[in-house]
Amino acid sequence: MQGGGALSGIARSVHGPSPTAPPLPWPTPTRRGAGAPRTYGRGRIPVDDPDAKALRGKRGAPPADPEAAAREICLRMLSRSPRTRAQLADALRRKDVPDDVAERVLGRFTDVGLIDDEAFAKAWVQSRHTGRGLAKRALAHELRRRGVADDTVNDAVESLDTDREEATARALVARRLPSTRGVDPGKRMRRLVGMLARKGYPPGLSYRVVKEALAEEGTDLEDLSEPLD
Repeated sequence: MQGGGALSGIARSVHGPSPTAPPLPWPTPTRRGAGAPRTYGRGRIPVDDPDAKALRGKRGAPPADPEAAAREICLRMLSRSPRTRAQLADALRRKDVPDDVAERVLGRFTDVGLIDDEAFAKAWVQSRHTGRGLAKRALAHELRRRGVADDTVNDAVESLDTDREEATARALVARRLPSTRGVDPGKRMRRLVGMLARKGYPPGLSYRVVKEALAEEGTDLEDLSEPLD
């Protein structure tokens, strides 16, 4: 993934001669009710939206080149944070950029490295595991929600070492354990296992890690049964 500082240099390569495209059929601004923002297009883009202005062109002039506007939208989004191809495609669709124009722009951005779903997925896994303690299952779910292909998701989450994942689970339990002292052992077990489950850890691993942490503390675990995976 390219950082914001690299965008200005790489962005020049995505500009260049492009085929003349027909103007977008922007309708008359409409109001949805008293105090509602004026909107354009089937995506109901607010008139004051900078992307809407880029697509409409200047007052009294025909709509701007949709391909140039699409490039501007993508560059603005990428300057804020890395995005997947699917996220950018969704944004262009919401701005009423024609599908063929969006495909050309996204393809060009991919060619020059401004869009790189593989790099995005690997960086996402490392960042979210380190910062939030998320396990493979939760990380895979987040990446799929952002439109990353299954093969790319699988490769990214498998880069997370199993031993590291277990060590993170133990650290999460150790950090939460003191706040559960004085609570019934069964409730402590359920709370801690539930915390790990919400972060994507499998039931078997979660139960084992919590049980060992409670045993080290001297908690009586005789009546606690092991859940099924």
